Amino acid sequence: MANFSKSNVPQFSVDVYQNEYLPEGGREVNAVVTVTATGGGTIGGAVAAPHLYSPGEGPSAAVVLMVDCSGSMDYPPTKMRNARDATAAAIDALRDGVEFAVVGGTHVAEEVYPGGGRLAVAGVGTRERAKQALRKLSAGGGTAIGTWLRLADRLLASADVAIRHGILLTDGRNEHESPQDLKAALDACAGRFTCDARGVGTDWEVKEVTAVASALLGTADIVADPAGLAADFTRMMETAMGKEVADVSLRLWTPVGTTVRFVKQVAPTVEELTGRRTEAGPRAGDYPLGSWGDESRDYHVCVEVPSAGIGREMLAARVSLVIPQPSDGGVRGLGAQGLVRAVWTDDVAASTAINPQVAHYTGQAELAEVIRRGLDLRKEGNIGGATAKLGRAVQLANASGNADTAKLLAKVVDVVDAATGTVRLKTKVEEADEMTLETRSTKTVRVKK
Repeated sequence: MANFSKSNVPQFSVDVYQNEYLPEGGREVNAVVTVTATGGGTIGGAVAAPHLYSPGEGPSAAVVLMVDCSGSMDYPPTKMRNARDATAAAIDALRDGVEFAVVGGTHVAEEVYPGGGRLAVAGVGTRERAKQALRKLSAGGGTAIGTWLRLADRLLASADVAIRHGILLTDGRNEHESPQDLKAALDACAGRFTCDARGVGTDWEVKEVTAVASALLGTADIVADPAGLAADFTRMMETAMGKEVADVSLRLWTPVGTTVRFVKQVAPTVEELTGRRTEAGPRAGDYPLGSWGDESRDYHVCVEVPSAGIGREMLAARVSLVIPQPSDGGVRGLGAQGLVRAVWTDDVAASTAINPQVAHYTGQAELAEVIRRGLDLRKEGNIGGATAKLGRAVQLANASGNADTAKLLAKVVDVVDAATGTVRLKTKVEEADEMTLETRSTKTVRVKK
């Protein structure tokens, strides 16, 4: 029997960074909320029942690996072999006791292992049998990602576990179902499991892969060289195995007369959460944050408050964290909260100062947007518009110290002056470089110390 102490309970903390001072009549309040989780051995924020896992292991989990087996995976032939090897590497990274399955995806979804609508339990024997089943995979057929996700959802729903996660690999465009079908599948799966998505090679559509990761609160990336798949899959699985708390939500309470303008994740990536709000009682709403291990993330909250005179102050919002409580269908708090304040002053210096965290992440969100728009304009042949947007991206990346994004931009534009954003579009750009920039455009850096 596992012996659980208080050290097994995760500790969540909430820190709020803002300039609370507004000029007379001012109404917009901005704050960056940093959420940090430390500790482990938990299920949904509560100490796990001893039978669920052994000392040194993590909370109960289930994972479905979805492998593209469409005809294009045979070009070049090494791509399918690399995909099989990568999936095998991910299976090796599964923790003992984790339930798992492998799905082969074409224009339909097929169970590769274990079959029968079941999940296998990771152990020496099941890992080996799963890898034997992978050797039989061959390429042929089309691509319908929504069907893969729906099968993964059915399989994961059969598991009584804390963490449900998917890993999806594709090499092509989603040509055998409509965009509406894919969106419907994503809507159906959202909140039921998280999913990391990867595009291998350069024949897939960035917006499709990133849409999967965004809707299912996972990560998206490109693996331009199929030889890099095994290392990437191993890292993804190791990260998934480190998740300890599922279905965390940020609860935002605001007083009468206050309007939530937006809530967005701003680190480690930019992710819009405003439209994902679910009402949680009078003047409160929950925003999904997905599964957590030992990590820290930042969120930008913007609310509009009623105008007030000099000397007045009010609580503009209260931020807390909640998780589902299966026993009664409700939620329970994680014991961490932060307050967003508004204070009206006639001190011009105080009311016009921009908090460094807020300023930084406003720039990072703009950086992601101008890269996306710049690349779209480039594809449309609008050279002037693309140059202006990508020049602004270079300027923002340089100012914020986002060196990784700056390096990716330098493969698409020739930088004349980073500080002013003066650039020239390169006449020839490798497709993999452009897709990497687009896929990773939402990755941010934290405030420079």
